[in-house]
Amino acid sequence: QVQLVESGGGLIQPGGSLTLSCAASGFTFSNYAIDWYRQAPGKEREFIASISGVGRTRSYADSVKGRFTISRDNAKNTLYLQMNSLKPEDTAVYYCHAWVAASYWGQGTRVTVSS
Repeated sequence: QVQLVESGGGLIQPGGSLTLSCAASGFTFSNYAIDWYRQAPGKEREFIASISGVGRTRSYADSVKGRFTISRDNAKNTLYLQMNSLKPEDTAVYYCHAWVAASYWGQGTRVTVSS
């Protein structure tokens, strides 16, 4: 059974940094690209970043390019999102996502950027 469990969210001041994690299980982690999405209050869920199975290829939404870094540790079956220079508009619930014969989502972790 595919499971994705996010962690690391919280309250952070503007300009601060935070690292999110997504622990995966139930599939061969290194064989699949994994994505981060977020959903801000009152808005649709949006793509943030993606990384290929072995981590060679990464892509980012323009809104986070240069501030966020996606990475993975295939030995630990874990995906990361390093977020720097956080802005109030980064406030959202952050989700990891994998397509493993079907679409799987974690439960999300909330990030609030506020002074």
